[in-house]
Amino acid sequence: MTTATEEGVGFRSRRGPILIALMLATGLVAIDATIVATAVPSIVEDIGGFASFPWLFSAYLLAQAVSVPVYAKLSDVLGRKPVILLGIGLFLLGSILCGVAWSMPALIAFRVLQGLGAGAVQPVAITIAGDIYTLAERAKVQGYLASVWAVSSVVGPTLGGLFASLGIWRWIFLINIPLCLLAAWMLLRAFHENIERTKHRIDYLGATLLTISLSLLILGALEGGQAWAWNSAISITVFAVGALLFGVFLLVERKAAEPVLPPWVVSRRLLATTAMIAFGVGAVMLGLTSYVPTFLEGALNTSPLLAGLALAALTLGWPISASQAGRFYLRIGFRRTAIIGILITVIGTAVLALTASSPSVLLVAMACFIVGLGLGLVATPSLIAAQTSVEWNERGVVTGTNLFARSIGSAIGVAVFGAVANAIYANGPGGGPDHGTTVAASTAVFLAVLVSAVLTVAAVLAMPAEGKRSSPEPARKPSSEPAND
Repeated sequence: MTTATEEGVGFRSRRGPILIALMLATGLVAIDATIVATAVPSIVEDIGGFASFPWLFSAYLLAQAVSVPVYAKLSDVLGRKPVILLGIGLFLLGSILCGVAWSMPALIAFRVLQGLGAGAVQPVAITIAGDIYTLAERAKVQGYLASVWAVSSVVGPTLGGLFASLGIWRWIFLINIPLCLLAAWMLLRAFHENIERTKHRIDYLGATLLTISLSLLILGALEGGQAWAWNSAISITVFAVGALLFGVFLLVERKAAEPVLPPWVVSRRLLATTAMIAFGVGAVMLGLTSYVPTFLEGALNTSPLLAGLALAALTLGWPISASQAGRFYLRIGFRRTAIIGILITVIGTAVLALTASSPSVLLVAMACFIVGLGLGLVATPSLIAAQTSVEWNERGVVTGTNLFARSIGSAIGVAVFGAVANAIYANGPGGGPDHGTTVAASTAVFLAVLVSAVLTVAAVLAMPAEGKRSSPEPARKPSSEPAND
């Protein structure tokens, strides 16, 4: 029974190699989330399949979201190291296959494989950070990991555009090969676990039911109003079958010896409220990510690069506040820190919604930066509060549930915001996106994002005031120490 030692956080510390490996692994997922978008025209020109290209994103997001709870449970059963290495391996294989894809259906299928790898990498990386760093250190570490997303928001589109302009779009995926190998090698060399080997009964039936039911429900949310009408037969069928299978899953979990998603995850008030907070964070984040560039390009005729830089202010504000969150929650507690963060988020989204009718790149960038500052003070304390409330053998499930809730919030948020925007576009003078309609649709979406932020306030207020500085650190079941080199 060991705990992480107070030895500083940084690349030169004893745990520095592990932190670098976690950042590399997280970077794989972060860059892949943005690098493909700018190369879509080149991909379609080469292998065809224009009508199907949105599935390049939907298939990846779907596979990543539904696999997170399964990997999270496996990391509590088998240990973090084998699960994150499996994720890196799947991501590597998917990247290689994407790089040699011969058609759009094949590329979409291989993107699913990439998504299955990403579903293991992101939550387990955050869980490892929760294992090897103390409560006082975790906010700074989350700042390091969040900074990866900030850098990727700029590097991803730039690399994608560069490879596409050079006619070598396949290197968007092939560039992952050395990064995957380096991250895996560093984890193998630096990160070691001593797991108490006990006999486990893996919940295969529960994992299968959860994956299929969530796949259908998220698919319905992602494609409703896009690939098919919300009230169409296929939409109703997808949601009905998904809901039915999820109900069966809940019944199975009540009798499973080691359920993949234990009932206590939603029965404990702290875990339930932090999951609701993560849901709201996902909706706000994806709402702005999806519509800020469209708004600026359609309303002000700004270049895609300038619109992307304005949006990057969001992902720059997040790591800044996340890295400083520890100073707040160690003094005033997790709940009060999250309240400050969500109020800042509401202010930022309100500025965006109220100024959308008279668009300005500077105002949008400023509002996005404010929202990023707020989200960093919401997401980080709520996640760390959830991690701190449980011991090692439950931390994977808790982390995975939190990130899964964020993914669900993103999927449902995009679906709802898309329905709002499409309704306004459909009633526009040209039935499409002209200047006036774009401003009106974006204003409505930003108001919906503001409503999402306000609703998240209720979840933050419902969060119990526990896990303050006086709360003891839970004992870790295994030791997770870097190699003594």
